[in-house]
Amino acid sequence: MQLYSIETGYFKLDGGAMFGVVPKSLWNRTNPADENNLCTWAMRCLLIQTEDRLILVDNGIGDKQDDKFLRHYYLHGEDTLEKSLAKHGFGKDDITDVFLTHLHFDHCGGSVVWNRDRTGYEMNFKNATYWSNERHWQWATVPNRREQASFLKENILPIQESGQLKFIGDEGNWIPGIDILFANGHTDAQMIPKIQYKNKTIVFMADLLPSVGHFPLPFVMGYDTRPLLTLDEKGKFLNEAAANDYILMFQHDSVNECCSVVNTDKGVRADRVLKLSDL
Repeated sequence: MQLYSIETGYFKLDGGAMFGVVPKSLWNRTNPADENNLCTWAMRCLLIQTEDRLILVDNGIGDKQDDKFLRHYYLHGEDTLEKSLAKHGFGKDDITDVFLTHLHFDHCGGSVVWNRDRTGYEMNFKNATYWSNERHWQWATVPNRREQASFLKENILPIQESGQLKFIGDEGNWIPGIDILFANGHTDAQMIPKIQYKNKTIVFMADLLPSVGHFPLPFVMGYDTRPLLTLDEKGKFLNEAAANDYILMFQHDSVNECCSVVNTDKGVRADRVLKLSDL
């Protein structure tokens, strides 16, 4: 197995929204805001190469939304999904599986693209199976009013219409070397992959732990539908991570790609910051 970090660019979100009830004087130390209170965030994805599969975990925001929508998020940076895949010698048609942690637009927007004459949509990964789970699919396709702006039907419904969608049943082992943890505080049935790699467990954190700045338990995003549940899920996971020497990979941290963790008198915190290529 080989793992590759796939950068798809950066966007900006309100710092207060990303840290919930935590005062700016605290979160601004790790994630400094600009004059509009916006912080820069990555849309980092993960590519998993096994003996017979090439699995892309999430795929960024995509480019099919109109300028009015994209202006809200101040997209910037030179990285794109296509450039990052090519850097490692791959193209979109090489992808055999697209694993979607959840269906918020910044995680699954690259799944679907306009067709050539922009009259409809087609799959961006023509040879891939797309993986979600039934609970989250139902949650996303019949969205609650709090999340409906994050679940864009054009990112989601064409996947099922294509016939390329499959569902993962339960948490636990998915395929050899990859286990799935379900987390429900951010959104219902978010899927967190835990990967056995070079005698380590690498965990792609998605929105359970967006950045190094989110280690303290009360630092929970305002976007989370059930923040008290996130706090509990995060606490249990971090204790497990410290006990088992996990390496955490961050989807949204614009500076830190991965880290090990350590127990401190303040709780579990980041220890050694590293990149996948350092392993």
